Amino acid sequence: MAVRPRSGGAHPGHVFVLPRVHLEDAGTDPEVTATVMRRAAELMAGHPTVNLITSKGEAATQSVFHLHVHIVPRQEGDRLPLPWTPQHTARATAA
Repeated sequence: MAVRPRSGGAHPGHVFVLPRVHLEDAGTDPEVTATVMRRAAELMAGHPTVNLITSKGEAATQSVFHLHVHIVPRQEGDRLPLPWTPQHTARATAA
């Protein structure tokens, strides 16, 4: 299923694609992950530029331990820094 983030997302058009069953991450069940990725690809087809993002494990910035894929439509010059994580903020502040 695809849902919009409650917060409005990182950028206009941002949606999550997630399975109806609980999986901790994309490595848990390749068949379910493939289904999620197929749906994400269908949704991405309508955008000329887009980020497709998922993470596995805290060191890879996973903060919600349920498989989900971010689809973030982009446009030239949108100035959206990725990743948009606390680690990114800490690096930007330290620089």
